[in-house]
Amino acid sequence: MNFASVRIITDDVDRLVEFYEKVMGVSAERPAPVFAELVVPSFTLAIGHSQTAQLFGADSVAAANNRTVIIEFRVDDVEAEYVRLKPFVDNWVKEPTTMPWGNRSMLFRDPDGNLLNLFEPVTEDAIKRFRGRH
Repeated sequence: MNFASVRIITDDVDRLVEFYEKVMGVSAERPAPVFAELVVPSFTLAIGHSQTAQLFGADSVAAANNRTVIIEFRVDDVEAEYVRLKPFVDNWVKEPTTMPWGNRSMLFRDPDGNLLNLFEPVTEDAIKRFRGRH
């Protein structure tokens, strides 16, 4: 089994695509006006319009209603990413902080309120834990 993607349902695909293009540093693929994918070697972030929710079943998803999932990106330099993203991120949850498990993390919300964590393993144990992962 291979992890394929995470999909965010939104009422404003263009707004979220623009935000995630800035965060991830890649251009989205747009196979349809109501759907986009941002692809990096280890992960695909899909963004679908709330109009597509009916395809998954009645009341299966709701746009801008997530408070349980954190979308996480491992980066090479959290401090540099903080400086890069600070001008356009409006909702910071935590500035760069070293967590008890050895990652230096910063957390913020996308325009729909979804929580993102950009992190860098900084302790010897954390670096070892991520060695060999893509």
